[in-house]
Amino acid sequence: MDEEMEKKISDVVLDILSTADMEKTTEFKVRTAAAERLGIDLSHPDRKRFVRSVVESFLKSKQAEAEAETVQEGGEEESGQQGDDQEEEDGGGNRGEKEFDDDGDLIVCRLSNKRRVTLQEFRGKTLVSIREFFEKDGKQFPTSKGISLSIDQWEAFRNLVPEIDDAIKKLESGED
Repeated sequence: MDEEMEKKISDVVLDILSTADMEKTTEFKVRTAAAERLGIDLSHPDRKRFVRSVVESFLKSKQAEAEAETVQEGGEEESGQQGDDQEEEDGGGNRGEKEFDDDGDLIVCRLSNKRRVTLQEFRGKTLVSIREFFEKDGKQFPTSKGISLSIDQWEAFRNLVPEIDDAIKKLESGED
C-alpha cells in the first residue's frame, strides 16, 4: 500500500472516529464505514492491520488527552499515584497488550504451542475460533482441525460450561 493510499485511509478512519460513539463503535464498523466511503476493500490483512493501527493510535491519543486533563484538574501528585496503582493492577502493563496473528486476527489466548483461540471477522461476522496450527518455515498456519463459533454459538457454549464441568466431575468420580 503506497503512502497516498495510507493517508486517504487514515484521514477517513480518523474522521469516522472523531464523530463516533466510542461506547458502541467497533473496529469492524469503522473499517466497514471507511471502505464504503473510499469505495475500496479494507478486509485484506494488510489493510485490516493498517486500519487497526490508526484506530489504536487514535485511542492512545484520546487516553493521553484524558490523562492530561486529569493532571490539570487534580494536580500531578494525585495523578501520578493513580498511575502507579493502575500499573500494579495491570501487572506492569504487560497484560493489557494485545497480540495479533499475520492475518490481523486477535489472539485471545494460546491453549498450547499448537492451539489457540482467536477472534476474527469473516464475511461481516465476528467468530471465536479455536484451532490447531502447524509451523512451516518459522511461521504458524491454521489447520482444518478446529471450530469457529458465531457470537451466538459462543454465548450458548459459555452458558453451558457449568453443566460441562459437572459432567466432567461425575465422569471422573465414576458416578452415573
